[in-house]
Order: sequence, then structure tokens, then C-alpha cells
Amino acid sequence: MRKVGLYIHIPFCVKKCGYCDFYSVVGDDMLMDAYTSAVISALGEYKDRFVADTVYFGGGTPSVLGGKRISLILNAAKEFITPDAEITVEVNPGDNLNEFFAICSHSGVNRVSIGLQSANDSELKRLTRRHSSGDVSEAVRLARLHGIDNISLDLMLATEGQTEGTITQSIDFCADLNVNHISAYMLKIEENTPFYDKKASINIPDEDATSEMYLFACDRLESRGYTQYEISNFARSGYQSRHNLKYWNSEEYVGIGPSAHSYFDQKRFFYERDIHSFIKGTQPIFDSMGGDFEEYAMLRLRLCDGVSKVECERLFADGKERFGSMLSAAKKYEQAGLCHADDERIAFNKNGFLLSNMIISDLIY
Repeated sequence: MRKVGLYIHIPFCVKKCGYCDFYSVVGDDMLMDAYTSAVISALGEYKDRFVADTVYFGGGTPSVLGGKRISLILNAAKEFITPDAEITVEVNPGDNLNEFFAICSHSGVNRVSIGLQSANDSELKRLTRRHSSGDVSEAVRLARLHGIDNISLDLMLATEGQTEGTITQSIDFCADLNVNHISAYMLKIEENTPFYDKKASINIPDEDATSEMYLFACDRLESRGYTQYEISNFARSGYQSRHNLKYWNSEEYVGIGPSAHSYFDQKRFFYERDIHSFIKGTQPIFDSMGGDFEEYAMLRLRLCDGVSKVECERLFADGKERFGSMLSAAKKYEQAGLCHADDERIAFNKNGFLLSNMIISDLIY
């Protein structure tokens, strides 16, 4: 049976952060119970159609749902999940996580992603986060206490008031906690967020300063033992996110919950951003067919490994020709110091990642 990644969206938050455009609502026990039942029901529609070797509870804030409900979902999904599955849950530091980690660990969770964003408490306040750096240290301690040692921390780059000094502070904070994985994302102010409504008053770095901060962070992370494997992701050896690699490798995944997307049976589909519609049992909406060369190349070029000729030939009837066309277009970017391009592989370096959207369009269209 095919192996896929299983994503379960938990659309509950205590309070929405100013920069967040992910779908979330405030939920009470009745709504969260109904939602849990709806997730279990939606999973049942996939009976005998796949097994999952990665499971990811994202949000929103999955820890708000509580360990008991997470456990109910995992128990309902156990026939789908392989014994060696990577099972990740996102948590918000500062929540009461002792019981949550105890229940989740017992239910099979073996990886946690913690939303640090910054180890500088002034930056956290400007980001409207509701935790302190000390809360993150405690969350890491509690995860390990309950046997969850595979820990990822999120950082945000190019935020208001951030400097190379505070970036160093945050990266060193992560490294000193001895976590295995760090995701470092550049702040982007999206429409329909609180920050967007007051963007004129938010003093974030300009494009040049943002680029400098990104390159500085990449170098600092490397110096502390975290190898970059994707535009925004860094890990110690053997600790890359197996679930997220499925997305970037164009492998199949199934998403459950409002706003969750899937790529399954060569089709892309999604649930609308409406928890009540999901609870009522509304079916996901067809988006498009998936799996073509352009999509594959665009996703693979997010990875430091890039696109290989061997894989292109294996996956696509015209893969040799398509790779050759990309290679010809990539040569000028190699000369500009933005990528590696030879007869076997095309891959961006960290400078190329900063211009990746523009370069990818030139390479594949």
C-alpha cells in the first residue's frame, strides 16, 4: 500500500498573532469535541487507501486541542500509521504542556515543533506572542521529560527591531538547548492579518536588510552545527523533517481539516476555510491535477539538493530534455554565483534562495 504524509489541521488558538494568516478560531470544549469527531470521520473515508509514515498536527495551535483529543485522533488513525512513523505536533510555549506531552508521548508522538520565533522578549512582544523565552526552555524540558527528544524550534527573521545581535541571541539560544532542528522564516506581512491593517506603522527591515539578515542567519546556524537543507530549514544530521520533505519531493500527502490541502491520486484538493462546514461533513474541493514537471522542479528547487538529472529521467518521459533545457537557462545564474549547475544537478545556494521565485520562473517556464 502506498505511503503518504498525513496532515491534520487543528484550527484553534487562544489568540491570533499579528502576522498569522493561517486559518484558526477560538474554540470551547463543545466545538473542539465536535471537531475531533469530524476529523475521525474524515479519516474513515480513507480506510484501506494508504498508510502514513509521517503525521503532522499543525495549526492554529494543536496544543490548545489538548492531549486527550490528539490521542483520540491518533488512536482512530492507528491502522493508517506505520510503526516507524514520524509523528509531529506543534505546540505553543507557555501553555500547560506537562500533561499534554505525557498523553501525546504515550499515544505515539515522537517529534514536537515549538513556536519560539525569538529568544528576545522585546521582539516577542512586538510579534504579539504570548510567551517568553523562559517558557520555551521549559517546553523543551518537559518534552524531553516525557521522552520526546526530536525537537524543532521556529525562528522569525527580519522582524521589527531585530538586529544581527538578536539573531545571534536566538540561534545560540536554540543551539544551547541542544535541539535538532530549526525553521527560520522571514516575516512577510500578509493580507487579512492584524499586521496588514497597521503595516504603515510597523518598521520592518527593507529588502536589502532582510537579505543580509537571512544570509547572516544561515551562516550563524551553520557555525552552530545546523546544516541547511531547504530555503528555511536547518537540521543536525538525520533530523530533517520527514513530513515536510514529502511536500518538497512531490510525494503524496493527505490533509484533513479546514484549509488543509492534499495531493493524492495525482489530484490536488482542499477543504474550505470554515470549521462549521468541515464539521457538517462538506467534502474537499478539487483544485487541479498535480505531479507535472513544472511543479516537481519548483518544489525540488526549494531544497539544497535541488533537481537531479537522474530523477528527472526516472519520473518524466521527457525528463532528460526538460533537465537539459533547465541546465542551459541555469548557467547564467551559476556564473552570477547563485546556483550550482552541471550535467547531473541544478541547485541554489543561499544567495540564490533569496531570488528563487524569479530564477525558478526563468528556469521552468
